[in-house]
Amino acid sequence: MIAAQHMKPFQFFPMLFPPALLFTSYANLQGFKTDTAGLSAAWSGLYLLLAARRRQPFMKKFGVRGVVRGATMSLALVNMIGGGLAYTLGKREEEEE
Repeated sequence: MIAAQHMKPFQFFPMLFPPALLFTSYANLQGFKTDTAGLSAAWSGLYLLLAARRRQPFMKKFGVRGVVRGATMSLALVNMIGGGLAYTLGKREEEEE
């Protein structure tokens, strides 16, 4: 959803987030579940912080772009909270042995 928002017109800094989040998905599939939860939470929180800085007029919040932006920010919030909890409460396999 981040790429859909910032691809046209192309915006460089927001487009740094999709590759980082894709890398966390790849690392999660490789078995680094606790570490990638924290990394994903950090990147999602950073995107949420930067996206919240940009103010949007009230009437534009209910258009297609506004709904997509709201959905993206809410998913980033859920990912930040869930990933933060998984990182905080998760156990690494090396520590269990």
